[in-house]
Amino acid sequence: MTATTASLADRIGSQDWPRLTDEIDAFGCAQSGPLLTDGECAEFVAMWDEADRFRTTVDMAQHRYGQGTYRYFAEPVPEPIMTMRAEFYHRLLPVARSWANRLRDQTQWPDDFADWLSECHAAGQYKPTPLLLRYTAGDWNALHRDLYGDLVFPLQVVIGLDRPGVDHTGGEFMLVEQRARAQSQGTVTVLQQGHALIFTTRDRPMRTKRGWSRCAVRHGVSRVRSGHRTP
Repeated sequence: MTATTASLADRIGSQDWPRLTDEIDAFGCAQSGPLLTDGECAEFVAMWDEADRFRTTVDMAQHRYGQGTYRYFAEPVPEPIMTMRAEFYHRLLPVARSWANRLRDQTQWPDDFADWLSECHAAGQYKPTPLLLRYTAGDWNALHRDLYGDLVFPLQVVIGLDRPGVDHTGGEFMLVEQRARAQSQGTVTVLQQGHALIFTTRDRPMRTKRGWSRCAVRHGVSRVRSGHRTP
């Protein structure tokens, strides 16, 4: 089943989830195989110029987040994005629950993504969080965490929409772990067009001599050296 003939849900479901789960558990992130076609990526990139699709635009430099721009989608969020959110939630829920168990967290996530959204809305987290970013030469994103309230899912996903080495150089995805009683460890990923990178939202369990400890994680984007990048 190829990316051009399979439904988006099928493409996500047919990924090598044992490998992805093992990598997420070991490194806090993992890149999938192809999910979106080149044409689908181009459609998402083109949405940038459709102002009515977005609820707000953020100039990163104004807030000292780095340099670049991002736009939050307004309701209704495009259906392909909602499909991906629901499918990834379903596949990543066992990892979330396993991590919570190791860290002795009391957080419970419902089986269904729609129920999770309802819980977030009831807690006052009702604004849609999917977004598009736009980087050009010289832009970058400071190390940070994407936290929008008290309710947090421990994993999130970014999709590559352009071609590294062709549409841009630089702009690698960076993930940095603050390990207990040790120096920080970084992972750098070149995000391929149409592929998904699953990564830690806030923290993850890490095994130590004393058992499982909480490892704080932040992510960012290295400086774009040329071209444009739109994840």
